[in-house]
Amino acid sequence: MTTESAGTATPVNPTRCPLCGGANGCAMEQERLTGQAQAPCWCTRVAFAAEVLDRIPPHARGLACVCARCALARG
Repeated sequence: MTTESAGTATPVNPTRCPLCGGANGCAMEQERLTGQAQAPCWCTRVAFAAEVLDRIPPHARGLACVCARCALARG
């Protein structure tokens, strides 16, 4: 996936966390990629702090999931 920003394409990898760049473990993306049903994603069982969501770059919002480490980080 890419988005247009100031005339240049910025790649957004839906399998990578937009905050740290690590694997996000998104079961929904894995299911989309493989066509195989997955157990519910870990992210459906946690509450994301507004501070975490606010740190997601605007161009990646709605395109890539935050990883568990970043989602649960304090501070």
